[in-house]
Amino acid sequence: MKSGFVGIVGRPNVGKSTLLNSIIGEKVAITTSKPQTTRNTIRGIYNDKDLQMVFIDTPGIHKPKNALGSQMTQSALRTFKEVDLILLMVDGHPSEGPGDPFILNMLKDVKTPKFLVINKIDLIPPDAYEQIYLEYESTGIFKEIIGISAKSGKNVDVLLNKAVSYMGEGPQYFPSDMVYDYDETFMVTEIIREKALMYLEEEIPHGIFVELEIYEEKGDLLHIGAVIYCEKKSHKGIIIGKGGRKLKGIGKDARLELEGLLGIRIFLELFVKVKENWRSEDITVKKMGFSDS
Repeated sequence: MKSGFVGIVGRPNVGKSTLLNSIIGEKVAITTSKPQTTRNTIRGIYNDKDLQMVFIDTPGIHKPKNALGSQMTQSALRTFKEVDLILLMVDGHPSEGPGDPFILNMLKDVKTPKFLVINKIDLIPPDAYEQIYLEYESTGIFKEIIGISAKSGKNVDVLLNKAVSYMGEGPQYFPSDMVYDYDETFMVTEIIREKALMYLEEEIPHGIFVELEIYEEKGDLLHIGAVIYCEKKSHKGIIIGKGGRKLKGIGKDARLELEGLLGIRIFLELFVKVKENWRSEDITVKKMGFSDS
């Protein structure tokens, strides 16, 4: 059979997780409109007859401002060396900001085959798309340049067909019915964090993380107790909301989605605690699943 690993890299909020979910055909990575929603490297497993491609969704590459940002960027950069194909996702001109030139400069010295994936083509006028295409083509580092809409699924099949040709003969790394490589508890914390991001104001999302304290299945009921940590006392009140309404909304949305995903009734308890400046603490960042290796 053919098998291999494909890394999806790019700036924050260009649609990497949306593409991964579109390829796999179900939700394996959380998505929101907030930049840097993805913090950990997430593997989605695409299975077809005599084919297995493991897609690695990475945190957005950006100039880090703290320990969390540094670990997220290093996690994405390590992907360059661990895969058989790199997909660089963009959604505009390389000259529009420092992010894409920074990534392009790193990719120039990487021998791994690279595709450029121009996302959101349904929102880009034809003339603008042609200019973007030509600008990236002039770098001479991409084997293929493909325009897609990760949200609608347009041309995702084209991308998949081209990617298959870069996979070699190899083993089946995961069982054929497996679509992601993490356990249920990770998905639970991610879903809760996703719902919190959707409810929260712009200045708060990057300052939260979720930790499970209770995960107990009793008969046909799963009891989940989780803590949403934030960095400031003022943020705690915002997360809870007037009369606890915002926290209740986060909990309700998370519970309903988790019940659909896990197929069991859930009793979900959410608490909010303050852990000041946790993003600058290496020990807390490593507790979230990051390492220096």
